[in-house]
Amino acid sequence: MDDASAQRIAQLEADLAAARREMQDFTYTVSHDLRAPLRHIISYARLAQEDAGPQLSGDVLGFLATVTDSARNMGAMLDALLELSRLGTVALDVESVPLQAMVEDVALSLRNAHPQRAIDWRIELDACSVTGDASLLRQALVCVLDNAMKFTAPRAHAEVAVSAHADAPAQRVVIAVQDNGVGFNPVLQDKLFQPFHRLHSSSQFSGLGLGLAQVRKIVVRHGGQVAIAARVDGGCTVTLTLPLA
Repeated sequence: MDDASAQRIAQLEADLAAARREMQDFTYTVSHDLRAPLRHIISYARLAQEDAGPQLSGDVLGFLATVTDSARNMGAMLDALLELSRLGTVALDVESVPLQAMVEDVALSLRNAHPQRAIDWRIELDACSVTGDASLLRQALVCVLDNAMKFTAPRAHAEVAVSAHADAPAQRVVIAVQDNGVGFNPVLQDKLFQPFHRLHSSSQFSGLGLGLAQVRKIVVRHGGQVAIAARVDGGCTVTLTLPLA
């Protein structure tokens, strides 16, 4: 490599680092500076409800409640946006992460968090490890498995299967999470990873529509890939590809 090429690469790397810092600063500023107006909206709407409540009609009280709920939802969206930005810049604590122990621990924590749900869990994993940041990888798995639980809620018999196998020649591990939930129209698949984009209404399923965007950012930062296949009312399969330890 000649000196000109080396300088060009160094300049591109510096430009990329500057762009990342600028985006990080912008996201933090937006999420931080918007919080004060949101707090004011919530506080004054609550004061109006408390002080003038007996004199207000039911419709007006409903309007104030909508204002408060919308402001709180916007606050949650700002928190999620800041978290998404952080995932792109946080330093990775890379180590060898045993996959089976992590998946079983995540599944157990979700079962304990939703004791009312009767789900047929099937976990079949090769005895393999992946290379990455254990905390971030756990966050990605929590999101994927929590989605599987969420979208199987309408099923009388919910099923969630987690499998993984090591592809030694390619030095990767392929993890598949399959459910028998409501699925989605595959034509809309490309929109799944867009922040705040939802394929189901909030009245059907809770959430901000940011989980899969976070999953993809985590997996891509580890040099992996995410793929999703589904059909309407036919379940969904999420495939994560990560480096083999």
